[in-house]
Amino acid sequence: MDQEKTGSLIKQLRTELKLTQKDLAQLINVSDKAVSKWECGKGCPDISLLEKLAEIFGTDVQVLLSGKQEQNESENGNMKKIKFYVCKKCGNIITASQEAAISCCGSKLYPLEPIKAEQNNMLQVEDIGGELFITSDHEMSKDKYISFVAYVNDTKVIICKQYPEWNVQINLPLYRSGKLVWYSTEYGLLYQDIRKHK
Repeated sequence: MDQEKTGSLIKQLRTELKLTQKDLAQLINVSDKAVSKWECGKGCPDISLLEKLAEIFGTDVQVLLSGKQEQNESENGNMKKIKFYVCKKCGNIITASQEAAISCCGSKLYPLEPIKAEQNNMLQVEDIGGELFITSDHEMSKDKYISFVAYVNDTKVIICKQYPEWNVQINLPLYRSGKLVWYSTEYGLLYQDIRKHK
């Protein structure tokens, strides 16, 4: 690990999130002096902190270790291009990161085309101290409901299964940016962009 490169990258990612050194320090339970030391290249984070830092910055440990974000990092293995398939018969949710022949319950499935959610269909997203709390006013009856909500960014996909007659209430780690994708039996596959704000 190059202390100066890693420190410079930590500073860049922290300022992109509009976090102060103290804010970042509190999120990972260290002193703001420790963060300042890293950013000046006079020390580096303990190995045990790298995973938490990568999670906060929406990147991965290898990027922090190398101290540089490749310009095309978001194109290599970009999970934002993930395809979602939903079986209408059993409700099975299948994902693929590239083109694939998918079938379920004896029927061929086709990737769903996500539609940008309009204001009245958007999920409510709230920052509750380092986590995203996601809710929805969408009807959750036996016939009309949201069957899953997924968080997608360059490197990860988190899928939260939902059920009829249950309220949508999801807690997710707070990442730098990404999008929420969800499937409504009434409206199809919808998405909205999310970006962490201070």
